[in-house]
Amino acid sequence: MVVGNVCLLICDQLWCGFLNPLFVCLLGAAVNLTLVTPEKAIKLAANDFFRYHLSKDGRGLTVFKEMLAGCAAGMCQVVITTPMEMLKIQLQDAGRLAAQQRKPGIIPPNRLATTNAVLSRSYNVVPNASPRAISATQIARELLHTQGIQGLYKGLGATLLRDVPFSIIYFPLFANLNKLGKASPDDAAPFYWSFISGCVAGSTAAVAVNPCDVVKTRLQSLSKGANEETYSGIIDCFSKIWKREGPSAFLKGAGCRALVIAPLFGIVQVMYFVGVGEFILSQSPLKLISD
Repeated sequence: MVVGNVCLLICDQLWCGFLNPLFVCLLGAAVNLTLVTPEKAIKLAANDFFRYHLSKDGRGLTVFKEMLAGCAAGMCQVVITTPMEMLKIQLQDAGRLAAQQRKPGIIPPNRLATTNAVLSRSYNVVPNASPRAISATQIARELLHTQGIQGLYKGLGATLLRDVPFSIIYFPLFANLNKLGKASPDDAAPFYWSFISGCVAGSTAAVAVNPCDVVKTRLQSLSKGANEETYSGIIDCFSKIWKREGPSAFLKGAGCRALVIAPLFGIVQVMYFVGVGEFILSQSPLKLISD
């Protein structure tokens, strides 16, 4: 059950490594490549674990139980997701602020907002100074030194608010879409149907929770640029975005997020169907070969 999720070691790294340069210009890609694999592995393994225990009565899983298993899986994954997202956002902020400083004609240095003291040494945010390379390791050390472990888990509540609903939507939707491709209840759906089901379920869940992702990103951004708003919490963030930017602000980046998430989970489900994890550990042959 858990072994099957080892396939994420391949598919997540390949897909995220390919798409990150397109959407975040390589900033934060290393963090994704390092941490997205255990994050997704925990997510799928936990879902399998809870689905197994919730179906012990032999009557299968109702939609409610599928949602419950997804909820539990989403809660488990934030152990990795929160620090991963925190470091990725700080790296992206560093590049954005450095770009602002290199264009004084567009945004004068005296209009740059005060940089968070926690990361000032890592960011090297000084107007007109030559920017130096930073890394996730530098930022992690700075946060741990100044704020302790809670520094890496800033925005935990917002991350739960995003990842738990995502899993509640994704897992039941995928399971029911995948059933439509089965010739009979005892047969497995074709691998291409699993891919399509993973894509549809992933993109649907990604768009559905995008407002929570916008809030999470704003809260985890420690350094603000010119005229950027600060927030005291989830409710304050929701309120200010709604009043100042309108409802459409909550869908910013939804298209790109769906474009990344859809094939990622499609590939994951294909690797799971084929049995790459078991094959790597020599526990069983690939299903495509054995058939």
